[in-house]
Amino acid sequence: MDDQSKKSGRERRQSARFPTHIKVDYKHGETFLFSYIENISEMGIFIYSETPLPLGTELSMRFEHDGTELFITGVVMWVNPVRQGENVNPGMGVRFTDLTNEARQEIVGIVETVAYLTGADPKDLN
Repeated sequence: MDDQSKKSGRERRQSARFPTHIKVDYKHGETFLFSYIENISEMGIFIYSETPLPLGTELSMRFEHDGTELFITGVVMWVNPVRQGENVNPGMGVRFTDLTNEARQEIVGIVETVAYLTGADPKDLN
């Protein structure tokens, strides 16, 4: 086992995550779903779902923050299934894909706002 695979998800993360609660609509194939973003980083989001999509699933997402509507694509990178008796939110970690420069700047702005509102240390953004 290499050093990278021994690290926890938090240690492997390339960007800091911040808790939030933003409504998100997402689509996979012809299926449309609605949920909430539970945390966000510059690289992706965690979507709460009791029936998360499988690893590698590509999806289209739409969410709004401070009046700005974003349409973004992503891929499911990890899944938390429902686990009875455990205090773990079920859902899926989604990495953003094919972000335009404009969308990336909007995401950075959202992350900075959420970080500020949660009282995060500015160095956590790097």
